[in-house]
Amino acid sequence: MHEWQKNIQNLIYEIDLCIKRHSDEALTLEHLSKKLGYSAFYVSRKFREVSGMSLREYLCQRRLAFALIELRDTERGILEIALDNGFSSHEAFTHAFRTAYGLSPSEYRKKPVPVVLRTVIRPFDCYLLGIGGTGMAKTTDRIKTYFVTIPEHKFLHIRNYESIGYWDFWQKQSLIPGQDCETICGLLESIKGKLDDNGGSGEDASSGQVMAFINEPAGRICSWGIPLAEAYGVRLPADYDGAVPPQMQLMDVPEGEYIVFEHGPFDFETENRTVEAEIEKAMEEFDYPATGYELDKTQGRVFYFYHDCERFWKYIRPVKKTK
Repeated sequence: MHEWQKNIQNLIYEIDLCIKRHSDEALTLEHLSKKLGYSAFYVSRKFREVSGMSLREYLCQRRLAFALIELRDTERGILEIALDNGFSSHEAFTHAFRTAYGLSPSEYRKKPVPVVLRTVIRPFDCYLLGIGGTGMAKTTDRIKTYFVTIPEHKFLHIRNYESIGYWDFWQKQSLIPGQDCETICGLLESIKGKLDDNGGSGEDASSGQVMAFINEPAGRICSWGIPLAEAYGVRLPADYDGAVPPQMQLMDVPEGEYIVFEHGPFDFETENRTVEAEIEKAMEEFDYPATGYELDKTQGRVFYFYHDCERFWKYIRPVKKTK
């Protein structure tokens, strides 16, 4: 099954690339199947088996998501956007858009509101499959450490005080109406003005501190201490005044100083656990007194966590100067 999860994941990346390039001729079942070297019938069957939907349905939903972002962020004409995203006419686009989001393209453009977009399906998810970081350690002492000041901002998110880890978090959220992974990721992707691509946060229930996880679009949830509150969300500008989905919370995060522990790019499947151990060791052994700083455990300060194996792994911890 892992082989086909990888195959479908590669197919999905190809679909996004073709939509961005407006390569309609490449977005046919026959063309995409040739990329994998299998028959169209077989690929269609495996796509539904792995993703839970037909390839045609996924293509339509993903094209609508791309079109909505253009409606939100550009002044291009609605018909031009429709045609560039594979719809045959203004009417066909409007019908599909209204069916998906409950309002017409022109209504959305006049008043953008959070809607559930079709985010990228990630069937080969190393986090859920439990195959990350299974190899031996390759190198050590690759952690950079530096201080930064993060301006005030807002954080839009959902929380769970009972979950432990990414899989458990979304299993529990799926039991709450409107808080399943697909809905929350789709809502957040539709919101304009995010300061990071995607991410989330967690709050230590015993101290009131907040830890934020900023990640690639699929999002990740991490465990940190017991008791633990885990969350998922996006950072927004301090002056954000847009709509807030009813199932989410918006919190103010004041400007503050932070220390960053950063590791560069790594191979997730073989090095994830090694990198995690390295960065945890660096944080544990850091000599705060020598820098004139200490960890700031004041309620309301935020711990940030960035995880993107192609770029970096970062822990960003709140600090304050010692007297």
